[in-house]
Amino acid sequence: MQLTIRTLRSGWHDKDEILLHAAFQLLVDFVEQEHPDKHIDWNHDVVHRPAWKEIRDLYRWWTAIRSSRRGPLDDKRIARPPLRFDKIAGTKFRKLATPNKKKYAAYYRALKKQARSEQQWHDEDQRNLHRLIEIRDFLWT
Repeated sequence: MQLTIRTLRSGWHDKDEILLHAAFQLLVDFVEQEHPDKHIDWNHDVVHRPAWKEIRDLYRWWTAIRSSRRGPLDDKRIARPPLRFDKIAGTKFRKLATPNKKKYAAYYRALKKQARSEQQWHDEDQRNLHRLIEIRDFLWT
């Protein structure tokens, strides 16, 4: 079996990110390809009912809620400072020029909000990955 992770763009990804996306790709494949709702009686007992609810909730979170995340920096109306480099006197090197903080105040506010959002998203990803691991035993048909 080969796992194709459809939620990662090509290019380099750190292993922690790959692990998250791979785990949820397995859940998506389970729901969409194995159709567990057609093969398993999820109302069979008090163990299966909550497991099926958790599978559906996590699937919905991954495919609809998480995939629609938008951060403050996604706002195209926010002017971004140009990437400029200044010469370092007496050398052949250059350093990143500090943009005008007042002129780009909205960008810097959005940058701070983005950092907070990314931390909240990381925490949410972590909680839901743990939830997925808890129902691992139910991912079979």
